[in-house]
Amino acid sequence: MSTLAQPLPLDRDDAPPPPVGSEDLEWVVEMAHDLRSPLSSILVLAESLRDGRSGGVNDVQKRQLGLIYSAALYLCAEASDLTELMRGSDRLADRSAVSFSLSDLFDAVRGMIQPMVEEKGLELVVRTPQPDRRLGHPRPLSRVLLNLATNAIKFTERGRVVIGARALDTTRVELSVRDTGPGIAPDALPGLFQAFPHGRLGLRQHFSSSGLGLAICRKLVAAMGAELRVDSLPKRGTRFHFELALPPAGEE
Repeated sequence: MSTLAQPLPLDRDDAPPPPVGSEDLEWVVEMAHDLRSPLSSILVLAESLRDGRSGGVNDVQKRQLGLIYSAALYLCAEASDLTELMRGSDRLADRSAVSFSLSDLFDAVRGMIQPMVEEKGLELVVRTPQPDRRLGHPRPLSRVLLNLATNAIKFTERGRVVIGARALDTTRVELSVRDTGPGIAPDALPGLFQAFPHGRLGLRQHFSSSGLGLAICRKLVAAMGAELRVDSLPKRGTRFHFELALPPAGEE
């Protein structure tokens, strides 16, 4: 019997996942990559319509467009995460640190998640330290904060989400995302950063049952020379945090 003709187990929590070959990985990467282009178009069009660039919209329509934007943003991030994980490449080591503004980076993240925050009636708090201009890798840093913030909003029904950066000394900065959500069960913490965990248990599923978002966040944070950590208690909320070397960039 061929591999394709073999029956697959259904509704079995203890069934191991089938082996994945290189051709399967390439197909998954190509599919995820192809999804990003139409999803990006949806993001641009939804944002344009919501902001009234194509004509007036009422409050109900603005809210609906915000939901479309949030859903497309989530799917686009999932596709990007899957592509990055399957390719298994950390390319930050070959890139030089650049000067960037922490406040501009945080403002960009805030702009992307604001529709989700407003839809759920949450409070969003953003805190950045001085000096503002730093040397680092803003693109992966932005991606990590966006993933963590999206996750926090998704699982927080009331209260607030806090995205913060705190100067530890002249060169090191602690970055964190904290929520007032349901928290994570202690027995779920050891496997929290695993991609494609089988039968994950806990008070909530992070990003999706695939766990891609947290796995990618951990990889990107490690590539920037740090370790992604989590503090959480059931019914007390969750805080993800990491420390980066972000020396001041000086005046430009």
